[in-house]
Amino acid sequence: MHIILLGAPGTGKGTQSKFITEKYKIPQISTGDILREHIKLNNEIGKKIYSILKNGELVADDIVCNLVYQTIKSKNYINGFLLDGFPRTIKQAKYISNLGIKINFVLELIVPDKIILQRISGRRIHIQSGRSYHIHFNPPIEEGKDDITKDDLITRDDDKIESINNRLKNYKKNSHMLTEYYLKEEQLNNLKFFKIDASKHQDYIRKEIQIILDKKN
Repeated sequence: MHIILLGAPGTGKGTQSKFITEKYKIPQISTGDILREHIKLNNEIGKKIYSILKNGELVADDIVCNLVYQTIKSKNYINGFLLDGFPRTIKQAKYISNLGIKINFVLELIVPDKIILQRISGRRIHIQSGRSYHIHFNPPIEEGKDDITKDDLITRDDDKIESINNRLKNYKKNSHMLTEYYLKEEQLNNLKFFKIDASKHQDYIRKEIQIILDKKN
């Protein structure tokens, strides 16, 4: 089963990806994780990606497509995968199609901007371990400190208000066209496309996703 999970930053793609991959035993391909891994390596491409992301801009299609291709061709993904954060543009969507990969489901998570801003701006990260907190929804025991190591927590550059607004703006530039593209693909019976209200409780969202995938699988 090949699934694409769409949604603006802060719509909960990471949370729902974890649910889907565990429930349906398929691996996740997260472009966000791939990009951050290159940033952590501090290689040439990683430095370029960091410079782009810290300003809330989108990484060029050619870079993202190449990184995704390098991942997909691994034998770990031969029996299916969940794409999280890709595609974000028509060019990326057509790239996947041109690889000859049959996409079964496209799920788009929908959340109002106001809620997205609250979700993302409240994130706090323990940089060494990757542990994530939220000042409202999942606060650390001690404010500003990791629960285990007591190290200082940070706000990622791309989680700051100015960067969030830029990310939302850039997402919206392409999201309408991407939605139209996948609606046309559904009309051609090439895949199934669903929009999901992701502003609701996680349990509700999971139930909606499970109903969709179980009924159509």
